[in-house]
Amino acid sequence: MSASGGVVRRSLLDDLATSMLALIAERKLSAGDQFESVRSLADRFKVAVPTVREALRRLEATGAVELRHGSGVYVGPNVGRLVLANPLALAPSAERLVELLQARALIEPPVAALAASTRDAAALEQMEQDLTTAADLISAGDHARLAEVNMDFHRSLAQASGNATLAEVVESVTVVNVREQLEILHIHGDRQADLDEHRAIFDAVRSGDPDLAELLTREHLDGVLAVINQRLQHP
Repeated sequence: MSASGGVVRRSLLDDLATSMLALIAERKLSAGDQFESVRSLADRFKVAVPTVREALRRLEATGAVELRHGSGVYVGPNVGRLVLANPLALAPSAERLVELLQARALIEPPVAALAASTRDAAALEQMEQDLTTAADLISAGDHARLAEVNMDFHRSLAQASGNATLAEVVESVTVVNVREQLEILHIHGDRQADLDEHRAIFDAVRSGDPDLAELLTREHLDGVLAVINQRLQHP
């Protein structure tokens, strides 16, 4: 333990944040529900108000709670998540960009196979909407928004698996890297081919063909990775 009490302070904040999450779970609160006030939490856990605020800020950084000025503390959208991305991560280098695609190529094809077996109805509907939106954006030339919608499609694909943890893992390597996906889209270049491959994956999932869904997803990501590797080696 340091003389400054740093270790004790970190432990106190971690314990306090964990206790708050347990209280939210105990009360069965959902995203958007109002939580206790800062003063009430300080009284409940017998700690100082500034300590409660610091613990809440830690939770807010993960999306587990939201602090609304003049309104109070609310349950955030990520309160039930097991897998969280680092919102402060620096933009990856070219090498890390390749590693990102390699990771996705290993993770997403089996998830697509599970999606074809499970076929969550709401996620299938969202995948179809993502494809329609992507086609409209290609026609409009809105490439920045297209990168986001392409990532939406991959997240919807993972959600179609019915496995919330897998969906969170896929989201952690897609939605938080929209800037990098925009660069991939710029380098890859063929937006219509990308959309056609997404449509083929969707058709395989909707028809309940796990082997084809896995194969098409792997070929899609391997193809993008090959183009990126070639462009990076010969800029």
